[in-house]
Amino acid sequence: MSKNYKPFFSYLEPPEPPAGLFDRIILAIRREQELRNTKKLAFGFLILLIVSFAAAPFSWTLFTGQIQDSGMLQFIEVVLSDLGAFFASWKDFSLAIAESLPVMGIVLFTINMILAAFTLRLFLYKKRLLVSYLLRGV
Repeated sequence: MSKNYKPFFSYLEPPEPPAGLFDRIILAIRREQELRNTKKLAFGFLILLIVSFAAAPFSWTLFTGQIQDSGMLQFIEVVLSDLGAFFASWKDFSLAIAESLPVMGIVLFTINMILAAFTLRLFLYKKRLLVSYLLRGV
């Protein structure tokens, strides 16, 4: 008996994949990559938001403590209590306030608030992607 079985099965054609299968596979791969990127983005924003909200009380405390220590409140109190004296020597008052500004506290508090606003804005902007990711995982 011959071991060549090819002539017996020559009338059969190899199965063809369904039309559009390659496009569906590529689309599924792209969706999975987009979902993975959205997951990384969501966790990155969440970490930034948690860090900025956790640092907010500390930066506020530093800012208010430096304002109280600098004596700036006394300058403002004098300005509000005697406007005539302020207008007579406003250049000296503004120079004294500028010299006693707590720059470090202002910078840290401003950076913290900008970071919180930025991450919150990006969360709201990417809300549709994040919600679809969270609901898809359930």
